[in-house]
Amino acid sequence: QVQLVESGGGLVQAGGSLRLSCAASGRTLIGYTMGWFRQAPATEREFVAAVTWSGSTSTALSVKGRFIASRDSAKNTVYLQMNSLKPEDTAVYYCTAARGAYYGYLTSNVIDYWGQGTQVTVSS
Repeated sequence: QVQLVESGGGLVQAGGSLRLSCAASGRTLIGYTMGWFRQAPATEREFVAAVTWSGSTSTALSVKGRFIASRDSAKNTVYLQMNSLKPEDTAVYYCTAARGAYYGYLTSNVIDYWGQGTQVTVSS
């Protein structure tokens, strides 16, 4: 069993930056693709970014060039660096873990573990 705990969310002005962290415990993340999803009110949860065990990244078109996922395997921690934030980035952000290597968008059906989510609010 893997427990994922996100941190780093909060309120930021448009154009600002935030870095989300996701600390994993319970087992090593060797072989897992770590990702981030988000869900705004009255919308479906959507893929944001991911990073494989080997460090390959993928990013949703809606945030490409602004967001990037990374991982520190020694710390069993995953990050989401978010730059040039926009009000439409406001959502609850979820950390995820999926067994295996996924080099494109993650879909909910391949996710083995979810974090509890952290709120990101971008003011205009």
